[in-house]
Amino acid sequence: MTPEETHGNAQWIVSEGLKGTAETTLLQGLCERLLAADIPLLRANISLPTLHPIMGGHLFIWRRGEDAAEDGWERNVKGDDGRTPFTHMISTGRTQLRCRLDRGEGAQFPMCERFRQQGATDYFAMETAFGAAQRFGPADRILSSWLTDAPGGFLDSQLAVIEQLAPPLALAVKGASTFRIARSVIETYLGADAGRRVLSGEIDRGSGQTIRAALWFCDLQGFTKLADTTSRDLLLAMLDDYFECMVTTVQECRGEVLKFMGDGLLAIFNLSDDAESCSAALDAAGKVVERISKLIEQRREGGLPVTEFRIALHLGDVMYGNIGARNRLDFTVVGPAVNEVSRIESMCQALEQNLVVSQAFAEAADRSRDRLVSLGRYALRGVRKPQELFTLESIDEPSRD
Repeated sequence: MTPEETHGNAQWIVSEGLKGTAETTLLQGLCERLLAADIPLLRANISLPTLHPIMGGHLFIWRRGEDAAEDGWERNVKGDDGRTPFTHMISTGRTQLRCRLDRGEGAQFPMCERFRQQGATDYFAMETAFGAAQRFGPADRILSSWLTDAPGGFLDSQLAVIEQLAPPLALAVKGASTFRIARSVIETYLGADAGRRVLSGEIDRGSGQTIRAALWFCDLQGFTKLADTTSRDLLLAMLDDYFECMVTTVQECRGEVLKFMGDGLLAIFNLSDDAESCSAALDAAGKVVERISKLIEQRREGGLPVTEFRIALHLGDVMYGNIGARNRLDFTVVGPAVNEVSRIESMCQALEQNLVVSQAFAEAADRSRDRLVSLGRYALRGVRKPQELFTLESIDEPSRD
């Protein structure tokens, strides 16, 4: 490849990066260009550490003969012993690694042995690091690897081209990945819908809209006492177990978790109409009752602390949007209905129920109305009129031990 062709490929990478081209499309296009310039690539891989609660990195793999590059995730792996070239480079501080597979090099890496058996002759990996000011959590570098099956491996001139194109490639990949990382983090902390709204520009204080939604408010029973008598690690692990059960169930049933408040959780179900929203919320509540019951049994068998939970369901109009100070906002719901659902939740203990449903919710849940039974009429603190409260017909009372 001539210097002019190398420069042209670098300009192409920059142009695609400015467009926000996806990493897979970028890698596919570059590898095809390198093949056309007689650089005999068999496989190319880009790996980027990422800021994610579960996954350790994002990777993109191109293979000759396939229609599109692959987009995947790497899980966090604790205690890795450097059995892959990338982890070996990170642990040893090396910025480049070359294994002439046709000469038996790289045998300590099972991956390289697999490549050798597939006919590969040369493996080259390199790191492109970001400056300290450009790091986003652990995303402080891009690792790339390049594989060939050409007799005799890569020519030095071919590796020189790859090294020259690596910085613009890393910059373009970083641009696309940074947006995805930001979206992942925002959606993890705010929820999928609120995260999308914030990233789309709905960030003005006081901006929002009035929506009608089924409201879900829950907390753990006796949590303050548990916090005084349980170690920090056990307490946090218990919270994680209970919230994992509740959050996954709410999301499965098309609800949106808005916020955690200590041992409490606020969620909404804003679907096509009141009946559908209420039906989805009630389905979620029924599943949570069953799943928490199994969770309590499992934790007791393991000698771990347990507690009961309380859920309130309500229906009403709320303002959904940005609330707070100029430099510290929260995307949430506010309004009388939010206050009322918290008051309804406080009735769970007095009525000895895990789940209490408001009158407005019960009246709107026409397709699910036969699943509810009345608990009687009650006055709620701060609410002008007494109202009838309900629970699920088949729900068990909370245990007392």
